[in-house]
Amino acid sequence: MARRPRIDIPGYHHIVNRGVNRSDIFVQPEDREVFLRIVCKACRIYHAVLHDYCLMDNHYHLLLENRQENLSLLMRQINANYAIYFNKKYHRSGHLWQGRYSSWFITTDDYLYRIIRYIEHNPIAAKMVSQVREYEYTLGSLILRGEGVPECCRDSMLLTQYDLSTLADFLDQPLNKEEIVLLEKERKQKPKIKAGQVYHEEKKPLESYFDPSMDRTRRNHAIYEAYREGHTQKSIAKHLELTDAAVNIVIKKFRI
Repeated sequence: MARRPRIDIPGYHHIVNRGVNRSDIFVQPEDREVFLRIVCKACRIYHAVLHDYCLMDNHYHLLLENRQENLSLLMRQINANYAIYFNKKYHRSGHLWQGRYSSWFITTDDYLYRIIRYIEHNPIAAKMVSQVREYEYTLGSLILRGEGVPECCRDSMLLTQYDLSTLADFLDQPLNKEEIVLLEKERKQKPKIKAGQVYHEEKKPLESYFDPSMDRTRRNHAIYEAYREGHTQKSIAKHLELTDAAVNIVIKKFRI
């Protein structure tokens, strides 16, 4: 399967990276502190702002705003420098990260605000805590608990656009089912660049992927293509008069 196109142009980016084989990348509290110092140094060098973050045990989420076309350089510095630190401290060698980082360019304000709540609710979704403020390693939690924030977060919209009460109300709202579906669609859409602007390519109609003469093998390839290009499993199942589970099984086979 082709890689998602890398979007480096200025704007908001949701960044995710995981430890190789889903192994822990943060073992002690100091590790998270060092990681944030590395992020802030990279942001200072490349003139970026860290608007939000969540540092889980085996992966991280960053909401970065770059102001120059340099996201790949910024992320290379973060991941390489932290891997050097981690391998030296824990006497290990080899790759720390599962691969290149994943990134999604954020094209609308609604998408942006959904991503913030998604990032902040990661520890809650993992059943590690029950409220945002209880998990120490998100920016929202630091702000709500009145603690100092990293230097690269001082221009974060969480600080500049909200007072404490409004921020608490905003972050305490989990994504509802409709918002989760919208977020999944936004993340699957194929971004295009035209005249320096990023937009999402309109999806082809579902009926264009299928025809009655298809055998099962061709139909299954078409199912995966439609899903990869942004159609939901539920909409594909409804169109083909299949169960959601049957479509899910087809998609999983292509992911292996």
